[in-house]
Amino acid sequence: MNDAEVLQIFRDTGALLEGHFVLRSGLHSRQFFQCALALQQMPIVEKLGAALAEKVRTLEAVTVIAPAMGGLVIGQEVARQLHARFIFVEKEEGKLVLRRGFKIAPGEKMLVVEDVVTKGGRVQETIEIVRAHGGIVACVVMVVDRSGGGVNFGVPTSSLLKLNVETFAPDKLPPDLAKVPAVKPGSK
Repeated sequence: MNDAEVLQIFRDTGALLEGHFVLRSGLHSRQFFQCALALQQMPIVEKLGAALAEKVRTLEAVTVIAPAMGGLVIGQEVARQLHARFIFVEKEEGKLVLRRGFKIAPGEKMLVVEDVVTKGGRVQETIEIVRAHGGIVACVVMVVDRSGGGVNFGVPTSSLLKLNVETFAPDKLPPDLAKVPAVKPGSK
């Protein structure tokens, strides 16, 4: 899949929103990728998951790990496509943790899968959890990289759609955006 095809999926499903948004990172943006709207359609999940899986198939990772909530659907599909195990990390008292009896074996080769990355905080937390349990992160893959490739996790990283989406600190909003009420459509 190329960038135009992925972007068209987001447009067709109404998952690319335009307006004034507050991102999980605290930054403000004119665009918001509501992946849940695109990923509610299983044929789309299968198509995007297959495209991500093809990017990492040769790495022969045995487990896919994703941060909840955003990475759950696409992470599980990538694992299905790769015939790999799927686990996830979730928030507990404001931090991502490994729960539900999930275990990571020392030396276990893993992929981190996320839906959308702007600054990559949740992906970085997930990487740290994998390493703390002795696992090895072979690669990070995501559907949308809003940083335009600017985020660096210290491991190979790949995306289906790479965009430089303009973001603004809350105290540095352009006048036109400051006039529009901000909404926070994503997860907290």
